[in-house]
Amino acid sequence: MKAKHRKILTAIFSNPVNGNMEWSKIESLLGAIGCRTIEGAGSSVTFEKNGIRAYFHRLHPAKASLRYRVKAAREFLTKPGELP
Repeated sequence: MKAKHRKILTAIFSNPVNGNMEWSKIESLLGAIGCRTIEGAGSSVTFEKNGIRAYFHRLHPAKASLRYRVKAAREFLTKPGELP
């Protein structure tokens, strides 16, 4: 994992939850840890690793993730086998 991905990971797990993080950075992190990206209809996207899936909607037109998306990414990353 690159240093920029570790920085994003640290930001995801920081308290209070950052609601101003760019969604593209979270997607980049999920790809870097080996998650498979499954494009859905419209803005729907699913990330899967080790049989565990997380469902999200890409942001449009805003770039910043809201707190609930960051929390959902945090929950997905804490499931067994997600973090390298």
